[in-house]
This record gives sequence, structure tokens and C-alpha cells, in this order.
Amino acid sequence: MTTTQPDRGPAAPPVVTREEWQKALGELLAEEKKLTRALDALAAKRRRLPMVALSDHDFTGPGGPLRLSDLFQGRSQLVVYQFMDTGPDHVCPGCATLIDNVPHLDHLNRRDITFAVVSDIPIDRLRQLASRFGWAFPFASSAGTTFSADCGAGDSFGLSVFLRTPKGIHQTYFATARAGDRIRFDFNMMDLAPYGRGETWEDSPEGWPQTPPYEWWRPRDET
Repeated sequence: MTTTQPDRGPAAPPVVTREEWQKALGELLAEEKKLTRALDALAAKRRRLPMVALSDHDFTGPGGPLRLSDLFQGRSQLVVYQFMDTGPDHVCPGCATLIDNVPHLDHLNRRDITFAVVSDIPIDRLRQLASRFGWAFPFASSAGTTFSADCGAGDSFGLSVFLRTPKGIHQTYFATARAGDRIRFDFNMMDLAPYGRGETWEDSPEGWPQTPPYEWWRPRDET
């Protein structure tokens, strides 16, 4: 492959002919197709997971007391993000930036799925965050309950999925750590871009602009 490198400016991918680029792109897309099929197979396994019964926990919502069953909003499936409580004067930047990526939920709702945020943050503080960030989805405080621990998040954060049947509420899935990556629009777009997420842990060519992880993570209204 014959390549040239820009004379000035930051590091960048080599410049090649369109034919050479199309060949390299085709090879990458073939790998992406394999990964897509692998993700389909993983989703099929996820749909076959057993489930565990969970009590109908009592929460405090923006309008007063409510229960886990209320968060379903009449649907049978519920996805809950447990937003980490990092104290009265601090907002978890990872949780805040993840929730900033939550889109309009009409399409999700049409498939019998509700999305909600639950947190051990007291409800008054949670109301402030909802107003500050313009949350348009259901949320509730689990402060003083065992909900976070029962789901697997503990004092941290996590993504839980629940199914409501005539026999009650059941948890079908839980994940934490980088499980949130797959629901973040920003990360998925960055992974398509030449410089990626621009963090030092990434496998990028020499000279690519990078910063330490989390350094740039902050609520959108903080500079």
C-alpha cells in the first residue's frame, strides 16, 4: 500500500487511493459483520437467562411514595440505571454523562419497555438533578432501602433489567463497569471516529491525541 502523511498538523491516518481505502474498509467491515453476528448470538443467550424474583420495593418518587411496580408504567419490561450516590455536593460524572445520552424513549416504549433511573440519592436532591439536566424519564429515590444491594449495584452503579409477570417482578439481567458503554451514543460515535475516545488506555497509533481516562468526563453544564 502506497501512503503519504500530511506535512503539518496533528497525527492522522495515512492518505491512500480510494481503491486502497475501499479494500482496507472492506476487510474491516467483514470483521464488523462477524462481531455483529457474535453480538446477536450473545443477545440470544441473554434472552435465555433464568430470572430471580424480586420484591416490589418501596421508593420515593418526585410526587411522593411509589413502588418498583409503578416504574413499569403499565409495561412488562423495565430497564433501570442505578445512579451512584457520591454525596450531597458531588455528581458522579460517569453516571451524569451516561444519563445525558438517554434519548427520546417513544420507540423503546412501543416495544413494551420502560427506562427509569433509581438512586440512593435523597429525593429532594434527585429532583434538583432532574430539573438541572431535563430528565424526561421516570426516576425515584431508593434511599434507605436495600434495592441497590438486592440488584447487585451496592454502593456503586449498575444496569438492571426486570420483567413483570402475573407471578410478580423478576430481575433478568444485571451488569456494571463498562456495561454502560453499549447504551452511550457519545462513546459509540467516538469509537467510529479516527481518534476514538482519546484516552490513554486505547490501542491507537503513535501520536494520536490522548488524555487520561475520565479527565474530560463531567456533567454537560460544567466547563
